[in-house]
Amino acid sequence: MFNQLKNIDTAFKHVRLFSLVLMVASAVTACYAVYRSYAYIDTVQKRIYVIYNGKAMEALAGSRADNIGVEARDHVEDFHHWFFTLTPDEKAITSNITRALYLADESAKKQYDNLAESGYYAQIVSANISQEVTRDSIVVNTEVHPYHFTFYGKERIVRSTAIVTRKLVTEGYLRELKQRTDQNSHAFLIERWAILENSDIEVIKR
Repeated sequence: MFNQLKNIDTAFKHVRLFSLVLMVASAVTACYAVYRSYAYIDTVQKRIYVIYNGKAMEALAGSRADNIGVEARDHVEDFHHWFFTLTPDEKAITSNITRALYLADESAKKQYDNLAESGYYAQIVSANISQEVTRDSIVVNTEVHPYHFTFYGKERIVRSTAIVTRKLVTEGYLRELKQRTDQNSHAFLIERWAILENSDIEVIKR
């Protein structure tokens, strides 16, 4: 009788130990499954699809910090494109300058006012001059905010008598904004913008 009770007690301990091990294993499995589920959801949420030429192309979304340098350089290039791309049409000039001024503060507005007061834009229209800018390089320091940048490029000015190529160097600072808009898709604002150099490097007679 005593041995039988002892066997029952031993069997109960074994069952209890087995149940405890099973519960721990189930809890570990459940935690791992939850962790993997969240990791998968995070991966799926970063996956986006872009429609290009009627075809869906997969892309991966990243944080702003991952692309800060790319976005900063693109913002600077966009600003210079709109500010310096001029055609002999008052409405086109106004449209381009307006788009550029959405990307910068009053320092760009002062540059525009100075050019307007000197008759630069009126001369573009009256003499049928066209002007465009191309980027050579853009250097942005993303270590310290606001981010200092230097733009290196060339202006190509087409007149009726000559084609002029100018070296263009500007600098400024990029301040991050909290919200993107239709007019400012990168959410940066150019501050303390200044033209360091704008000199002729080639003149071709026509």
